[in-house]
Amino acid sequence: MSGLRLAIWDVDGTLVDSRETIHNIMVEAFDLSGLTPPEYDATRRIVGLSLHEACAQLAPDASADDIEKLVTDYRNSWLRARSQPGFSQPLYDGALETLEALRDEGWLIAMATGKTRRGIASLFELHKLEHFFDTIWCADDGPGKPNPYMVEQAMGALGAAPHESLMIGDAIHDISMGRAAGVYTHGVSWGFGTAHELKEAGAHEVHHDFSTLRNSLMDFDPKARP
Repeated sequence: MSGLRLAIWDVDGTLVDSRETIHNIMVEAFDLSGLTPPEYDATRRIVGLSLHEACAQLAPDASADDIEKLVTDYRNSWLRARSQPGFSQPLYDGALETLEALRDEGWLIAMATGKTRRGIASLFELHKLEHFFDTIWCADDGPGKPNPYMVEQAMGALGAAPHESLMIGDAIHDISMGRAAGVYTHGVSWGFGTAHELKEAGAHEVHHDFSTLRNSLMDFDPKARP
């Protein structure tokens, strides 16, 4: 198959199972800020957004100063969590094998994540994944999800057109970002978003395990896209 093929990956809830960690850290940050902590169902809905927007959604009645403190407390809670012995964010079964298969098939691979550069560096300390990614775009680089900025920058950096590119993510914000950038979108139901939510957000496909996702990616033909 000739032509470029670009897979753009979300991280949390897509490649890495960070569901419990993110919720626990958010609860700790709210406690430190003297605010009522959110339930998991509320936390999962904001994953992928910029941290300020996420905190504002979780604490809609908080003042601007309270939101700033909450953001700082969240970041500090992450630093403490990462420094603890045994800290872990496991890869989902099949994630590594799928990245390897894409690389073996000559795909370009990008990251579009709400993580900061510091968070990405921590991920790469836990899992030696850096060599898979041809370009990385994150919360430090510009507008966050669902703005199409990260997807557009990834395509521009690698010379790929929208019809040659795919967005893979677990949250509605990933799907909205990909759709806004004009790329084909794969939702995965094992992370923060439900299959129903991903479909409603416009996901072209929704997968429930890495084997079906990998098979679909291997069948992707940019020439068949409009």
